[in-house]
Amino acid sequence: MSERIPVSVHADDPLSFAGVASQLRSRAEVELVEDGALAPGGVALVIVDEVDEGAVRTVKAIRQGGCARVVVVATRLEDKGLLSAVEAGACALLRRSDALPEKLVQTVSRAAAGDGTVPPDLLGRLLEQIGVLQRQVLAPRGLTFSGLSEREIEVLRLIAEGFDTTEVAGRLCYSERTVKNVLHDVTTRLRLRNRTHAVAYALRHGLI
Repeated sequence: MSERIPVSVHADDPLSFAGVASQLRSRAEVELVEDGALAPGGVALVIVDEVDEGAVRTVKAIRQGGCARVVVVATRLEDKGLLSAVEAGACALLRRSDALPEKLVQTVSRAAAGDGTVPPDLLGRLLEQIGVLQRQVLAPRGLTFSGLSEREIEVLRLIAEGFDTTEVAGRLCYSERTVKNVLHDVTTRLRLRNRTHAVAYALRHGLI
């Protein structure tokens, strides 16, 4: 038998908590645990009526507490809520009306495996919102979803190839001060320790 997935349930409404918990207790694939006992690899279920500011705060708090896999089960999933949940760090979204035991466990299992889940009819709307965010907010500022601009990525790519500040400036036709400012902006904005850490960040996220 495969190892059971630790799952914690978060709900402001006691009835919602009891309903979801009772569905999961009878399933051999999962193990209900208290929030503080959720081990790495576990999944947190957040049960809400809608993805409002309170729900977003809950998801963020869970992520900050060390749980990387958060599933939001909502009675209503509106366009704004979709993007808010993803931005907060949720890896899966599920309508409450679809949260029958089999579907719930399937979603939890996929989340534990690192896969995301969005209701098929909402996926296109989510992608459309992401596209609007890129075009209207990030692109005018020269940024991508990675948090880095094309110029920053190019500077880090050359640093990763072993070029020093003077050589990077020469290849990109920048001043050395500009290159240093670019590196300083990246490390400060992303809270990285130094240029080596910045290069490692870019490599880890597949940017260079």
